[in-house]
Amino acid sequence: MTYERFEDLLVWQRAAELYEATEELLEHRSFAATRGFRDQLDRAGLSVSNNIAEGFERGTTNELLTFIYIARGSAGEVRSMLCLKERRAKKANWSADLRSEISNLKSIAISCSKQLRAWAEHFQNSGIKGPRHLSSQSRRQLEQRKRATAFNEELLRKLSPTHPLRVAKQTQASLKSQI
Repeated sequence: MTYERFEDLLVWQRAAELYEATEELLEHRSFAATRGFRDQLDRAGLSVSNNIAEGFERGTTNELLTFIYIARGSAGEVRSMLCLKERRAKKANWSADLRSEISNLKSIAISCSKQLRAWAEHFQNSGIKGPRHLSSQSRRQLEQRKRATAFNEELLRKLSPTHPLRVAKQTQASLKSQI
């Protein structure tokens, strides 16, 4: 599936939920934190969706990957800050409602991190090294390479197990797996 707008990405939508939940926590009357902590949590929560958007709007896969990892780092930062507050909440005897809100926000941050990691792995394993938005011609070329690879693999399977081409391919695969 090809997305035309970052707003359509499920991971961006989840990151938007993360920021909304962050704002709700920061507005909670019982949430005790310094101004610096509040500001940093607010910026880290917002950074996740913003970096997804910025990476999506960039032109290359490498730029997208960079911003995916920055977004993932921000989700981790949100989670770290919430872990620190959870430790404080136990000592300060915060309400169950506030502790639940913190736990829910941590779950959303973890969900964002997992989705971002899966998205990054998709692009790292796609073989697409150039512009993320492929032209019609480059899409055709990519499809042709995939078909040629599948055709060659089918031919190799039909060869006898002792055929030199099949033995060479198996040796090559064995060497790759040892690296």
